[in-house]
Amino acid sequence: MRFDIMTLFPELVKTVLGESIIGRAQAAGAISVNAWNIRDYSNNKHRRVDDTPYGGGFGMLMAAPPIRNCYDAIVADSPECERRHVIYMSPKGRVLNQKRATELSAEYDQIIILCGHYEGVDCRIIEEIVDEEISIGDFVLTGGEIPACILVDCVSRLCEGVLSDPECFSRESLTDGLLEYPQYTRPYDYHGMKVPDILISGHHANIDKWRAEQALRETLEKRPDLIGGGEEET
Repeated sequence: MRFDIMTLFPELVKTVLGESIIGRAQAAGAISVNAWNIRDYSNNKHRRVDDTPYGGGFGMLMAAPPIRNCYDAIVADSPECERRHVIYMSPKGRVLNQKRATELSAEYDQIIILCGHYEGVDCRIIEEIVDEEISIGDFVLTGGEIPACILVDCVSRLCEGVLSDPECFSRESLTDGLLEYPQYTRPYDYHGMKVPDILISGHHANIDKWRAEQALRETLEKRPDLIGGGEEET
């Protein structure tokens, strides 16, 4: 999977996604993550990428031409990518969930992400190049970089070669519509709280049954909205 992020702050993106599992996955060649500075594609001698909105209003908007130039450069740099998908990180978009992340990891070999800033972007560039708008929640941030990093992390960990074993994500929270069961490690007795006896019984069928029951209990207590219809589709 190839990820290309159009941003005004490429170093932020590189720092966040260059560490831990995602950083190692890049080093191993399982995925590639490229951060493109939109300012490099401005025709303005001062590398300006924003302007005042028509009709008045507070703040500045990112202009369409530099974004389009950046997008064209990405496409030219990746002619081998046939299944390409362009996402704009926006509070107007569909809220990201595990189901959508799984679909993205399976359906495309390149995801291009546009990160907005200021008061957003000229809507004409959304109409021209964006396939989908995605939100990470019903709140507003100062820019799209952190949401973009979240999207890359969420999708890339589902790609082959990123995690050591598919079971790492096949049995975790939200994969089957439930939250994950409680987990324990050493010491057995921590501040008077002991590991449930079932987990040290060695009876794997009973352990699996206990974990399934606990997953349902956790979901009913903490996310009852997931029971019945699965994750909310927005």
